[in-house]
Amino acid sequence: MLMVIVSANYLVQFPINDWLTWGAFTFPIAFLVTDLTNRAVGAPAARRVAWTGFAMAVVISLALAPWRIAVASGLAFIIGQLLDIVAFNRLRALSWWKAPLLGSMVASIVDTGIFFFLAFAGSEMNWLMLATGDLGIKWLMAAALLAPYRMMLPRLQLWVPMH
Repeated sequence: MLMVIVSANYLVQFPINDWLTWGAFTFPIAFLVTDLTNRAVGAPAARRVAWTGFAMAVVISLALAPWRIAVASGLAFIIGQLLDIVAFNRLRALSWWKAPLLGSMVASIVDTGIFFFLAFAGSEMNWLMLATGDLGIKWLMAAALLAPYRMMLPRLQLWVPMH
């Protein structure tokens, strides 16, 4: 989780075009990690992963990215992750793909809006355009990450701690 957040915070500083930054391709993996943890060991463990990732990533991001990006990322990340956990839990009894896909999509809207507004509003970057492109990639990545999610489902018992 730590590597995902730190790399996304660093890569978001580099636009690909007017609509997109490189960070859009790495951040959605955070939802995959949370969703797999949630499926394997439940919401309390997923929340612990999210809070731990948040704490470590903010500290490291402050060293690697401008403070505004680090703070925006931290706030957007934790709100988005906690929303994803709630949505996932409400949908977990449905088909295997609905909870991770829909939870990630809903959380991505909130995460993206918070992050781009706090990180870039008032700057020379067109944050609305970047947020729109970023959200589109996050939704595509949420769909693409269903394949590794599905492949991990039979192996989730390995995540469960032995008592």
